[in-house]
Amino acid sequence: MNKWYKADLAFIHDVGFADYALKSAPGILAILEQNQIREGLVVDLGCGSGLWAQELTQAGYLVLGVDISESMIALAQKRVPNAEFLVASIFQVHIPSCHAVTSVGECFNYLFDPDNNHTGLVRVFRRIYDALTPGGVFIFDLAEPGQVAQGTTVKNFTEGEDWIVLVEKKENQETGILTRRIISFRKVGEHYRRSDEVHRQQLYKSTDIVRVLHQIGFQVVTIHSYGEYSLPPVHIAFIARK
Repeated sequence: MNKWYKADLAFIHDVGFADYALKSAPGILAILEQNQIREGLVVDLGCGSGLWAQELTQAGYLVLGVDISESMIALAQKRVPNAEFLVASIFQVHIPSCHAVTSVGECFNYLFDPDNNHTGLVRVFRRIYDALTPGGVFIFDLAEPGQVAQGTTVKNFTEGEDWIVLVEKKENQETGILTRRIISFRKVGEHYRRSDEVHRQQLYKSTDIVRVLHQIGFQVVTIHSYGEYSLPPVHIAFIARK
């Protein structure tokens, strides 16, 4: 399970890219409040290092976090010892009866599991619907097509005190697949250690996702921000209520 977000990239993501989860948290907590969900179990699919899970537990919710990365789960268990975490694919894990399901950070886009295709996506959405109690909500966000202009390659880097990560992005407009080549360097002792990963994402049109959610039985609203935190360009979030 540790082919993606291995130890060094998981560490870098946790310390260098926490804003997405932390700045989304107040807005998502407000959505739960608006739907009269003030307690009970929240299942967090693609929980990463437990940043959002920590916000949930501090607000009084029970949390089950699921992630395919062993390194991410190890960080989450250390950060939020009073939550439950599982190393598993979000497309295969059993989802228990719960009041809400969340997935923050375009988790359903990642092609880490061969089950991530149209059929697999519909299947997991149905399982989420069945697991939710009446009035429960499913809150998640996705990356849409148009992340990278046709025929171009985007390269950038981000650095911290003892790490640096370089990312190259290309998008295949025909298949709707975004490929990220990630090279990270993390200082360990006196030297820097290099890690390489390739992440592929299936990009989805929001209209297609809304149609699927409606067919399953959800009432759906789309948003471009979690409260005051605006999502990155060409991303969209969904509030699906049972």
